[in-house]
Amino acid sequence: MKVLIIDEMHLSIIPLLENEGFEVDYNPEIKREEIMEIVHEYEGLIIRSKTPMDRPLLQKATKLRFIGRAGAGLDKIDLEYLEERGIHLFHAAEGNKDAVGEQAIGMLLALFNHIGKADREVKKGIWKREENRGEELQGKTVGIIGYGNMGSAMAKKLTGFDVRILAYDKYKSGFGNEFVKETDFQSILEESDIVSMHVPLTPETRNFFTLEVLKKFRKPIYLINTARGEIISFETLNQALDQGILKGAVLDVLENEKFNTYSPEQKAEFSKMAARNNVIFSPHIAGWTHQSYIKINEVLVEKIRQSLN
Repeated sequence: MKVLIIDEMHLSIIPLLENEGFEVDYNPEIKREEIMEIVHEYEGLIIRSKTPMDRPLLQKATKLRFIGRAGAGLDKIDLEYLEERGIHLFHAAEGNKDAVGEQAIGMLLALFNHIGKADREVKKGIWKREENRGEELQGKTVGIIGYGNMGSAMAKKLTGFDVRILAYDKYKSGFGNEFVKETDFQSILEESDIVSMHVPLTPETRNFFTLEVLKKFRKPIYLINTARGEIISFETLNQALDQGILKGAVLDVLENEKFNTYSPEQKAEFSKMAARNNVIFSPHIAGWTHQSYIKINEVLVEKIRQSLN
């Protein structure tokens, strides 16, 4: 069975697949047009997120039996068409869930303790203690929206910080335990000091946080988004920060992550956010660790092996 890998992967993926009897073609530089010319030769595709798996491409994949998504997000894959064709889809969210939890908490602690600002100041010979007085995580209520692999890993990482953890998932129930209280969205609105988003990008979650929704929170909150940037727009973030609805934001993802494609309005809104001391960014690297790079491969190949056997 032939497998084509179309994105850069940790090279451990090749022997892992070969040990299961696959013939592997590793071509991370391949362009969409080239994929469409040769995809009919392959029973398997291993992808990240560079190339959308849409109907025009998939219709040419006449032998395709499975797609392996090295990561979590499925928003660039035509799931309906895969189901029509009976093509298996495997993804490896378990492989980087711990990395996402660590990143989210690390960024939150950096925000609370002014780490970036203090670091820049001390390197310039500026010693300001009172101006960099921090905020403690202990004693706060953290609301987690979405309790799949990422949300549950986030909750697990938080258990050592003496916080109260609430979790809401519209499509899941029965997951509460001694550390996490399963709740509804209204309770998230009423009780949270911090809200961490862990939902996929779907028509339902795109622009999930409008200003009207954010105004429903009973008190100002800190927002963590390591999921998908399209959940909340630059404009909404700035409006909520200006009005004190948000006390701060931790953003690993942006509504548009290609700076060279920004509209004038997006440029202006992003510049305004970037000037704030209560917003910190990272370049979509939650889950992007040396360890998760390997673990994703291991999880993915094991899922393929179990299914096809």
